[in-house]
Amino acid sequence: MMTRRTCASALVAGATVMLMPCLVRAEHGPTARNIVLVHGLFADGSCWSEVIPRLQAAGLHVTAVQNPLTTLDEAVAATQRVLARQDGPTVLVGHSFAGMMVTEAGVDPRVSAVVYVAARAPDAAEDYTELAKQFPAPPASAGIVFDGDEGRLTEAAFLRDFAGDLPEARARVLYAVQQPFHKALLTGKTTQAAWRAKPSFYAVSTHDRTINPDLQRFMATRMGATTIESTPAMCRFSRIHRRSPI
Repeated sequence: MMTRRTCASALVAGATVMLMPCLVRAEHGPTARNIVLVHGLFADGSCWSEVIPRLQAAGLHVTAVQNPLTTLDEAVAATQRVLARQDGPTVLVGHSFAGMMVTEAGVDPRVSAVVYVAARAPDAAEDYTELAKQFPAPPASAGIVFDGDEGRLTEAAFLRDFAGDLPEARARVLYAVQQPFHKALLTGKTTQAAWRAKPSFYAVSTHDRTINPDLQRFMATRMGATTIESTPAMCRFSRIHRRSPI
């Protein structure tokens, strides 16, 4: 689920820091020039809009999946359709809930590495909800409301926990286009764990208000991922770019 920095800042920090080294300086196999980005709850593909230009400027081919947020099977299928259009090695990136899709769809032979940006990273057949219960509940959990089968964040929770570090005007725009998710989405379990076989990277958000940072650290450590931790003060692309081997 979303970090306090939200799409505009968290994704720039996490995705770009994690992506560049594995894209251009791959240690094993051919270098990937394709990037597939998958968004999580409370958003749509446009939440990657500040990441995509930076990756394109580096000469990378980027595609954002429009996650239907209906069921896990349908979300994975949407990701697989995008992967099928890639013409070579591809890095698959997921933020928040989209780590579920990365874990399942990442076994695709086109995927050369998987990247988790403050994301869920279950094992095969693992009940993520039970895993999360081993850690204190994040503040945003209390802000989820349902209208029938559709869930969303309240405006107060969205502005505080999803978009808390954005200018208010920008945060309200994101709230206006918030995509609801279906209850059924939360009941799905992955059947595979791509991180067990693919090079894995994890960006921990130390100020996350929707996935407990210690849970993120647990998942990153368990998968043996190359890991960075970032805070809002670290989320400037200029600083990230200087850390990149490009």
